[in-house]
Amino acid sequence: MTFWIEKFRPIDLDQIIGQERVIEVLRKFADSQMLPHLLVTGPHGTGKSIAVEATLKKLYGDSWLDNVTIFQTADLMERGRSYLETDERFMHLYKPDESFLSNLKHAINSYASIRPINAEFKVLWFEDAHTLSQDVQHALRRIMERYSRTCRFVFCTTQASSVIPPISSRCLPLFFIPLSREQILARLKEILQTMGATDTVNDEELGILVAAAGGDLRKAIMYLQVRVGTGTEITPATFDEGETRKIAAAAFIAMQSKDIATAQRRLEGLMIEYGLSAREVLQELMLIVRREYYHPDIISSIADTDYIITHAGNEYLQMNALAAKIVGEVFL
Repeated sequence: MTFWIEKFRPIDLDQIIGQERVIEVLRKFADSQMLPHLLVTGPHGTGKSIAVEATLKKLYGDSWLDNVTIFQTADLMERGRSYLETDERFMHLYKPDESFLSNLKHAINSYASIRPINAEFKVLWFEDAHTLSQDVQHALRRIMERYSRTCRFVFCTTQASSVIPPISSRCLPLFFIPLSREQILARLKEILQTMGATDTVNDEELGILVAAAGGDLRKAIMYLQVRVGTGTEITPATFDEGETRKIAAAAFIAMQSKDIATAQRRLEGLMIEYGLSAREVLQELMLIVRREYYHPDIISSIADTDYIITHAGNEYLQMNALAAKIVGEVFL
């Protein structure tokens, strides 16, 4: 079975939807054969990774894989030594008698020091950069300084505030916005037409799919394939409350009880234990607000927090401040 998210994955910058301003910047970099260090941020399913990949392919042509080293940092930080020991790119550099940090620094240094092929610089690309520990990030900052003439660093993340200032200040920030309902809906209809399945899903079901995806095109396409593949009709109950929604609701109950500390723990738990970005937590909160606490001051507070986080405010600090603000302005 072919997954639709792969079948309909963009293959160049022109096919990425909803990010016109960022794509134009990346296209100019590729055309000019220049690239600064990049901090690419935004929610899941908005095109961050494919935009970076398409830019590097345009920049390097057929030699792009020779000049790019990709670190899947979530896997790297979870597996630690075993990642470096078993990955064929790094196993020859691995030293069992040295620490994970020492081995990782050695691996990154080695790849950063390799001369680029038919280019002025090479690229080290870190996916899920927010999972990098502080120690690793500080080591990276020193490597960035050492190899700034021949190496560029690209950090992709859903949590920009988790990247330390010494790194983020050296990078050009590029923010990928959540896709609109109309953009996702149009793309889903294009996919249905391509697959000859336009009569299998009605407009109401498509609307439910789009709402459930929450601006994540990749998630919307996965939902659509499941719907077409199973033939099971979609209703609002199909996407009933999951665990994260229940925790978000519990945070509001704590706020209503003026228990700020518990509310803050609930919100932090969504980010730490469930891996949600702060903006994804805000989306969960907004769904609860629309259903149960439709209050203009709450909506305004969430919007203010979203704006601050978008401009690289500390996510944990801002979520804690949001809980305190809602209690102080609404539930006192």
